Amino acid sequence: MSSKQNHHLMLQHHHNNIMANSSSTSGLPSTSRNPAPSEASEDKRKATTLGKPLDAKTLRRLAQNREAARKSRLRKKAYVQQLESSRIKLSQLEQELQRARSQGMFMGGCGPSGPKITSGAAMFDMEYGRWLEDENRHMSEIRTGLQAHLSDNDLRLIIDGYIAHFDEVFRLKAVAAKADVFHLIIGTWMSPAERCFIWMAGFRPSDFIKILVSQMDLLTEQQLMGIYGLQHSSQQAEEALSQGLEQLQQSLIDTLAASQVIDGMQQMAVALGKVSNLEGFIRQADNLRQQTVHQLRRILTVRQAARCFLVIGEYYGRLRALSSLWLSRPRETLISDETSCQTTTDLQMVQSSRNHFSNF
Repeated sequence: MSSKQNHHLMLQHHHNNIMANSSSTSGLPSTSRNPAPSEASEDKRKATTLGKPLDAKTLRRLAQNREAARKSRLRKKAYVQQLESSRIKLSQLEQELQRARSQGMFMGGCGPSGPKITSGAAMFDMEYGRWLEDENRHMSEIRTGLQAHLSDNDLRLIIDGYIAHFDEVFRLKAVAAKADVFHLIIGTWMSPAERCFIWMAGFRPSDFIKILVSQMDLLTEQQLMGIYGLQHSSQQAEEALSQGLEQLQQSLIDTLAASQVIDGMQQMAVALGKVSNLEGFIRQADNLRQQTVHQLRRILTVRQAARCFLVIGEYYGRLRALSSLWLSRPRETLISDETSCQTTTDLQMVQSSRNHFSNF
């Protein structure tokens, strides 16, 4: 064996002795000296940054990304919960509708012999009842906010919530108009006092503004000009819609009153086509009402808008209360009213006869 080989064997033997001593002194297996997975990932992350420490801007961006991801997960969770609650609500409505239909509750306003209203109209009545409950809650929030002198930002959140609630009723009416347009036009879903002022299945925007102007104060000259201009444009739009509805009604009368009818089914088909146009008039009237409210919101300040919506809400609340009082008045009052009405009619007939003979 050559001297080089002997030297190589001695070096290898010395190296093995060193490795054995180091493992015996540590008392741990050789695999324990491998880096932990977290340390490996940390080293990998540091390696990706070329060994440079992350600056404050990068750390802030990473924190923002994590926060955005967290909010996205929360929004997704809230959306799923909303869908689930909507599904449950719809299922409950369907059950109530089926139960009420089986009990024969959906009768018209003509007594027991009157026609039954459609399922779409009944669904709208139930949804509108829930909308009125939310209306009372929003009115209470606005009233409390004004009395507590909340900041403009807090009050703006309440007003924005009410605007969204106000827009919801137009969505409900649009669905109901497709199901039963006559139900909306007649206004049986309203209280009797509200039906006295009904115009195309709702309120007149110009009347809305009249009530507002009579109750609001501390308006600037620019605000007054904007409100009066809005009132003028609303009246013009109301007149145009009213004239269009009158023409449609006259056209429907002419179609149904035609004496020379070749095909009765064709006549009814033409009449049904004209009736379907009623949905368009209701939609345009609701758009006018909705635009009027949103335009008022832009003209007024936050506190003025809160006061405006509170005044209007309380006005229609009083109309509904008046209807309830009228319908629940004692029977003695009903008899006395009928007697007084008959007496007044008799007096008018006697007075008319006297005037007739005196003229003669």
